[in-house]
Order: sequence, then C-alpha cells, then structure tokens
Amino acid sequence: MRRVIGITVCGFLFALLILPVAGADAPQRGDGSIVAWGPGQPGQTGWPHYGQCDVPEPNTDFSAVAAGRIHSLGLKTDGSIVAWGDNSVGQCDVPAPNTDFVDVAAGYSVSFGLKSDGSIVAWGTNSYGQCDVPAPNTDFVFAAAGWDHCLGLKSDGSIVAWGGGNWFGQCDVPASNSDFVAVAAGEYHSLGLKSYGSIVAWGENSSGQCYVPMPNLNFVDAAAGWRHSLGLKLDGSIVAWGENRFGQCDVPAPNADFVTISGGGGHSLGLKSDGSIVAWGENLFGQCDVPEPSVDFVALAGGGGHSLGLKRPAADLNCDGAVDLNDLAELLGRYGACVGDPAYDANADLDDSGCIDLSDLAYLLGYYGTGT
Repeated sequence: MRRVIGITVCGFLFALLILPVAGADAPQRGDGSIVAWGPGQPGQTGWPHYGQCDVPEPNTDFSAVAAGRIHSLGLKTDGSIVAWGDNSVGQCDVPAPNTDFVDVAAGYSVSFGLKSDGSIVAWGTNSYGQCDVPAPNTDFVFAAAGWDHCLGLKSDGSIVAWGGGNWFGQCDVPASNSDFVAVAAGEYHSLGLKSYGSIVAWGENSSGQCYVPMPNLNFVDAAAGWRHSLGLKLDGSIVAWGENRFGQCDVPAPNADFVTISGGGGHSLGLKSDGSIVAWGENLFGQCDVPEPSVDFVALAGGGGHSLGLKRPAADLNCDGAVDLNDLAELLGRYGACVGDPAYDANADLDDSGCIDLSDLAYLLGYYGTGT
C-alpha cells in the first residue's frame, strides 16, 4: 500500500516514486472502487463463498483494501471501514467509533484497523490473543496479519508481534529489532523489511519461506502468502520463494515494472506501474483471473482464495495512487477553465459543472492526503 518508499543503499537514501505511465489516451476519472474476483463469481465453485467478493454499495471512495481467508476490508476516504464476507466470529463487525482509520489489515478470521493516532483496533477471533494488542498501543504506522498472529510496525522502526500461539517462533522478532520500514505475515511466518533494503524472515520454514534468496539487498517491499514469500526489488522485479506447488513463486515474464505486491493463500499478485494487475499461482477459484479491463489499479490484496484490486480515486488527477500536492497543482493549473477552453479537462471538473472552479477545489481538498 506504500506508494513512496525510502530505502538506504550504500549509505544514501533513495525514494522509489510510483508514477503513471504515459499513454496515447488521457486517463478516465477514477472512482476509488474495489474490484473483487474469485469465489462467488460466475463459474467458480469449490472454495467457501461467504460474499467475500460482493463489495457493498456504494462502491466508491475507497482508499485501501485488505483480504482475509474469506472476508474483505475496505477503507473509505472518510476514515471509516467497510467489511464483508464471512462474519462467523465477528471479523466484519467493525467496532465503534468507526472513524479516523488510516489503514487496514486482515488475517484468517481477524481484522485490524490502524487509527490516525497510531493505535491499532482489532476484532474477530481472539482464540490466540490476536486481538490483544500489546501495550502501549501507540506509535504504530503499519500492521500485518497472518493466520493467527499479528505484526505491528512502530514509528521508531521496531516490530511488535503477538498472538498465534508462537508455535513456530513467528512472534520472536530477531535482534536487532530496529530499522524496519515494512512488515508482512504469512500463515506461520513473518517478514520485516529493513531500511537498507534487506528482508529478515522468521517463523515456520517448512517450505523454505524464510530462506530469503541472495543477494538479499535492494528490496523495497515485502509480502507473504500462506507458505511463500515475495520481495519487490528497487528495479521493479519480484523475487519469490517458499512453497511453489501452485506456481505461486513463478513470476510471469516480463518480471519488470512492478510497484507493489501481495500474497494470497496459494497465489501471488503484482501491480504494474501502468496500473494493471498480474496474478499467478493457484487458480482453482478464479483468484488469478483479473477482470478486464485491468487498468487504473492503485492497490491490491490477496486472500485465502480471492483477490481485491482498488481503482484510483477521482481526485487522483495524475494517476499516482494518492491525492496530494501534485493533484492540487494540476487542478490549480486549470482553475477557471470551462468547456471549450483549451485548458479545460473533464477529469479535473470533479462536480461535472462545466467549469473547474471553487467547488472542484473543495472536493479535492476533502480527499487530500488519502490514497495508497
């Protein structure tokens, strides 16, 4: 979900900026909708169908997504969370007040929301303490959920782990517990990305999911499936390791231009810089059949047997996945233009009034700072 990633290489800080790829046609206005595929879609049988692909209406204005085994989460731009799918243990019952959330994560039957104050809210099954966020519940900047264990990344670069029974040491963060910039959780293993571009892995290793391939450097993101792991390199290529019986570690060619990754139960997902999603691995339930058109995606998530893709929001005028200063500059550069004026762009006319005016500026500012 991170769109600007800073890593240190040879003592220097580099920022990987995810920018849109120019094309012959101007991009259409986004709507922040979620596309879901897998169980419950036409022709798909076999995997439990609890509505995990039935995105509730109105399907607009989402800014982040997460997928559990058979439930799904979507974060709205107003800071509320929408949850759907299996709710047998309350994993879709978002606790009140459902406000001020900035990110979401989903595990087997548990859900997490990160608040703007740095606290984590957890709900769903608590059979192994996965909802008991350790004190002090402050200063978190990111969360990840595995089968029954959870990871929280602190603003100081340390990782807090809890739940899961810790049978495989998946909650025993290796020393030194510092300089982490991202985390990911699989079935019973955990991953942490260091600021200098290496990945640390711990927990169950029965399928080699903790054996990070060499050279272990220049990584900018990490993701975990149930028993496999993924790393995104600075050059836009993906490295995958661990269980491969469904081909979930066989990254399709061309292995280039990826900007973010996600691991599902037995499948993998990669988002390209052109806004398309590539999926590979287990496809018994259609979780790798990305619906057409595969364009304008800004985020993705892999569940137990389903997949989610987030379309860019309307106020994301430059298609980079976030509503930020660049979008504000784009709108201000066209401010005052009406239909017929060469400077007029319908995509910047956010209220479809025929002119780019104060109401459009107010609309954009209402979403400023949202996105991936």
